[in-house]
Formats: sequence, structure tokens, C-alpha cells
Amino acid sequence: MPVGRAGVYVPGGLVVYPSSVLMNVIPAQVAGVPQIAVASPPQPGRGGLPDPAVLAACALLGIEEVHAAGGAQAIAMLGYGTADCPPVDVITGPGNIYVAAAKRVLLGTVGTDAEAGPTEVAIIADDTADPGFVAADLIAQAEHDPLAACLLITTDPGLADRAGQALGPQLAAARHHDRVAQALAGQAACVLVDDADAALAVADAWAPEHLEIQARDASVLAARVRNAGAVFVGPYAPVALGDYLAGSNHVLPTGGTARHTGGLSVLSFLRGIHVVECDRPALAEVAPHIDALGGAEDLAAHVAAVRIRVPAGVPAVPA
Repeated sequence: MPVGRAGVYVPGGLVVYPSSVLMNVIPAQVAGVPQIAVASPPQPGRGGLPDPAVLAACALLGIEEVHAAGGAQAIAMLGYGTADCPPVDVITGPGNIYVAAAKRVLLGTVGTDAEAGPTEVAIIADDTADPGFVAADLIAQAEHDPLAACLLITTDPGLADRAGQALGPQLAAARHHDRVAQALAGQAACVLVDDADAALAVADAWAPEHLEIQARDASVLAARVRNAGAVFVGPYAPVALGDYLAGSNHVLPTGGTARHTGGLSVLSFLRGIHVVECDRPALAEVAPHIDALGGAEDLAAHVAAVRIRVPAGVPAVPA
């Protein structure tokens, strides 16, 4: 069954994300959620309203409840409710470190999709990788946030140097040069490993939000990945493809939570409700097992609740 009301957070700090409207709202609509509330930060020069691109995406999807609120306070509004926003059952959507922390605080009060906080990318690459592609993908991830984390895992000692050389001119030409440079200086690393097995071990240990594989037998390696939010296979499957229209979702687990949590999907808005139906003969048949388990747990009333219906020694079907 779908949840009754979902709260969708659409970031709008350093970057505005109409694509996040699509990635969150469409799965909720497919799941059949009857009420969907969107929260997105008000933008300077917009009269206190969210970015027009965000509002346009909401309008195209038929979303009529949009709140001009951002950050941890928006998550609190969705979780606890206000005079203008009834509380929701589940909160989804990516955000900065404050949004991720607020979702963790509210977990249990409401359901949440995952800790989709500051973004991450790991790239497994060997000597066949194009250093220009590698550099471009590192920069693309770093432009999200100064806290974006970028990790190159390679079996080729020379690739780091070649990627570094390719990085220079691309970084100089980047529109968000300062933000990218800050992320690469503070949240980036290169790991040199002996072989593909070690590369996969490093990636699984970090459990990145995005994992690119630009190496020989990329599909074979991808099938062995255990921990990642999304895996991008081969040189022509950059993270940007998944961010916008590959069919996967770009709301993905970060901070190592890919070890136990998957990306946003229709299932994020659905709950399984267990339904039990039984007749007298069937209950009589299984009653001895309940006798044994209830007795082992010293819960005699549980056994009695069954035996008052089907007493021991009495035929299940009266003669």
C-alpha cells in the first residue's frame, strides 16, 4: 500500500535541481501516493519563491502543494507539520549535510529514503581508461558541493598523472571553478591497487553513491560490486547520464549507507501489510507447533488463545 502523504525535498542552495522534482515525484505518483508536498528553498530575487524551473517541473507533474522552505527547517516542517503543512509519512530527496542530519533525527517519526547527503563518486579505472573522461567525471561531481567526495581507484600507476594533466585545463574552464577546486583539494584522493580484485575491495569498503567502471571487462566487474548506490558501466555511461535520464534514480545513499540501503524507487513509497486468514481445520493442524513455540517462550496465553478455538484432542472437523 502507498503511504498516505509524502514529503519531497528539492535542493536549491548552490544549485537548483528541477531534475530532483522528477526523480522524487514520479516514483511517488507511480506508487499511488495521494498527497505529495514539495519543499524547496526560496531563491534571491524570486519574491520568496523557489526557483522557477523547480516550480515549472512541479506544475508539469500536477503538484499543487509547494513550500518555500529549505535546509533542516524544511525537513522539520515536513516531519512535524505546521499550520500550512500537515505532517508527512515519508520524506525523500537529496540535500546538504544539514538536510541529511535532519532526516536522520526524524527517522522513526517518519520514514526516509536514505542519507542522500553530500555527493560522492568513485571511479575504477585501468590503463584503457581515457584520462580526459576520468577528469571530466571528477569535475562534474565536484561541482555539486565543496564537500563532494571524489575517489579514483586505479591499477595503472601512470593514470593518476595523466588524469591530473587532463584535469588542469578542464578545471580552469569550469564555470564553478572555485567550488570544484575546493572539493578536489579537500575531498579527493587516488588509490593505487594491485589488480581489479583490490579495486573492487576498495570500492565496496567505501560504498560510494556513484561508482563508475572504466576498465577492461567493465560489465563483468560491475556484476561483482556489492556496495554502491548506482554503478555506471563503461566509458560512455557517465554519472551525468544517470543524473538526468538513464532510467535509474539520482537520489542515492551516501556516507557508506549503500552497504544497507538502495536508491530511491517506487518501493520507497510503498509498505507491505501482512494479511492472515485461517479456518478451523488449518488452525487445528498447526496448533501443536504453536504449543511448542509458546511453551518454549513461556507465553501460555498465546497457546490458550489458540486452544480455546481448537482444544487439544478434539477433532478439527466435528463428526
